[in-house]
Amino acid sequence: MDRPASRAGVPDSRIRVMCVDDHRIVREGIALIIGREPDMVVVGAAATGEEAIALFKERRPDITLMDLQLGSMSGAEAIRAIRREDPRARVVVLTMSSGDEDVYRALDAGAATYLLKDTALEDLVRVVREVHAGGHPEISPAMRTQLAERAGRPALTPREVQVLELVRKGMRNREVAASFGISEETVQTHVKNILAKLDVPDRTAAIDVALRRGIIHAR
Repeated sequence: MDRPASRAGVPDSRIRVMCVDDHRIVREGIALIIGREPDMVVVGAAATGEEAIALFKERRPDITLMDLQLGSMSGAEAIRAIRREDPRARVVVLTMSSGDEDVYRALDAGAATYLLKDTALEDLVRVVREVHAGGHPEISPAMRTQLAERAGRPALTPREVQVLELVRKGMRNREVAASFGISEETVQTHVKNILAKLDVPDRTAAIDVALRRGIIHAR
């Protein structure tokens, strides 16, 4: 990828960073942090997954800092789309979400590493430099433990996740069945499987566990 030239006509060697977050204050805060580093520059900011994909194609950043909760398209989906566009794309997740399912989905989509928003500023810029150099900084020990535990649990199917999302919204079996064009008996089977896989006694507990693990989200 050709580097943009500076005003003097010399290629700009700074690390080109794009920030993706649905909160303006976060985007502006990251821009201030990156802007203080002499070897980095922010080349774009996006509020949604769709904007991130379009902006990536236009700006071709060296590093993309990606939140996960972005609205209709998740950060993990945006990472996957960006990596399809350019398999060399380097994405660092920067999010509040610490659930094992969120971590798994992001890394599976191709993220180089996964940071929480309480990460120290010096660690954030260190990781940006390390990933730019081709590294894959290790996730935290707590996250590694979560992923190891996740590997031993049965995963919900995509349909079971969809059913649980509607249950979280307060829908009854009849309403869930109508939404998917399936029978109430099939919905009951899905709910039974969800409870068994999450090892919980009822729907309320299933929702609590699924929210905590990042299987579903509150919005």
